[in-house]
Amino acid sequence: MTRNITLTGVFVALNVVLSMFIIIPLGPVRAAPIQHLINVMSVVFTGPWGIVQAFLSSTIRIMLNTGSPFAYPGSMVGALLAWLLYRRFKKLYMSAIGEVIGTGILGSIATLPLIMVLGLDLEFFYVLAPAFIASALIGAVVSWFILKQLEQKGVLDRFNI
Repeated sequence: MTRNITLTGVFVALNVVLSMFIIIPLGPVRAAPIQHLINVMSVVFTGPWGIVQAFLSSTIRIMLNTGSPFAYPGSMVGALLAWLLYRRFKKLYMSAIGEVIGTGILGSIATLPLIMVLGLDLEFFYVLAPAFIASALIGAVVSWFILKQLEQKGVLDRFNI
C-alpha cells in the first residue's frame, strides 16, 4: 500500500507539472494528453489508485488554472475503464484502449450535465468529444509505447505487474 501511495504521488506530480507545458486549449476545454499518458501508466503500476491520481491531478490542475472542470469526468472515467480492462485482461494495450474509450466516449458523454449546468450550448459537446478522443488517443498510445519498452527491459517484472 505504501508503494501505491508513493507512486500515486509521483504520478500526480508528473501529471501536474508536465500538463503545464503540454496542453491544447480549446475554448473552456484544455486537452491534456499527459493526463491520459499518466492515467494508463498509473493504473498499470498502482491499480485502482490510478483513479485517485486522476482525481487529485484534475483538482490541482483546476486550482492552478491549467485544467477545467471537464477534466473530472474525462480523466476519472478514463482511468476507471483503463484499470478495469487492464485488471481483466492483463494486457498493456487493453489499458490504453480503456483510457481512450473511457475518456473519449464515456467521459465525453459524462460531461453533458456539466455543459448544461455551465450554460454552454449543447453544440459545445461536438467540440469537446473530438478533443477528448484526440487527447486520450495521443496519451494512451505514448503510454503504451513507454510501457512496452519497460516490459521488454524487465522493469514491469520487478514491480510484480
